[in-house]
Amino acid sequence: MRVALLPGDGIGPEVVEAAVRVLEVVAPDLEYETHLVGGAAIDATGAPLPDQTREACLSADAVLLGAVGGPKWSDPRAPVRPEQGLLALRAALGVYANLRPVRVIEALAARSPLRPERVLGVDFLVVRELTGGIYFGSPRGRDEDTGELRAFDTMVYSRSEIARVVELACRFAEGRRHHLTSVDKANVLESSRLWRETTEAVCAHHPSVHLEHQLVDSCAMRLLTHARDFDVIVTANLFGDILTDEAAALTGSLGVLPSASIGDGPRGLYEPIHGSAPDIAGKGVANPVGTIASAALMLRHSLGRPEAASAIELAIDRALGRGALGPDLGGELGTAAITDAILDALE
Repeated sequence: MRVALLPGDGIGPEVVEAAVRVLEVVAPDLEYETHLVGGAAIDATGAPLPDQTREACLSADAVLLGAVGGPKWSDPRAPVRPEQGLLALRAALGVYANLRPVRVIEALAARSPLRPERVLGVDFLVVRELTGGIYFGSPRGRDEDTGELRAFDTMVYSRSEIARVVELACRFAEGRRHHLTSVDKANVLESSRLWRETTEAVCAHHPSVHLEHQLVDSCAMRLLTHARDFDVIVTANLFGDILTDEAAALTGSLGVLPSASIGDGPRGLYEPIHGSAPDIAGKGVANPVGTIASAALMLRHSLGRPEAASAIELAIDRALGRGALGPDLGGELGTAAITDAILDALE
């Protein structure tokens, strides 16, 4: 099976290299192709997602990405930006659901900004709708019809867009603790009212799943006070973007959390949730755990190797439990040393 590697920008190449080291142990038969994306692709070709990269990803069995962006390309008015490459790649691959598992093990509980007793044992999955909502709605723009400059965006969802991501979330809930929390803003937004109606219709076909509705502001509070109550959370694009970054703080660092973007087929896009961290790029101190855990998700969801995925995840837990912590978690180990510790745990 073939994996397209997109190291990207900043610390991306360092953490992708670490993930490949681990993959070579648990799945030595995988083949890899490395291609440009993001700012590195803009510098080399003028496009954030070159045609060669796009075609390679479409012909691969899975895509593993590092990170995109950085100060060099940060002008929001620039016609070409690294993030456009990521959005175009998601559209090309047909992935519409972003999976972000959040799990706090004992070794990380003391690193959380919350008290350990509030986060120890937290284990939930956020399923974020990825291709609709306010990020893609039309119309959007600016006008001066009222005599002053205004800017506007539109939050649009169709029933089918909602139904497919909720159906996916229900299936994950059936494989976990059978509890689904749907997050919306139905007391204010018409799009959220359609979201709530559609969610109830889909969940009616999954009688073993207990459905709970939660307003997004209330959910944001509960993530800090009762995070252990959550099992699977499904929500719209904007709400999921915000809530998953908040949830990441429960673990004490963005550097340890993975993500998977999937659709109807087996091929998916896998990446850590952290950014390109240009301030530490090239220093050998980036935390590779999020990318290595993303590789485990890739093995499970796209490559059909759940045993190898579980082996990596168990090795990560053991390595962290033995003190394999980087500066982001108050430790002193660098990228290579943390990867070595995970490989030792695998053995």
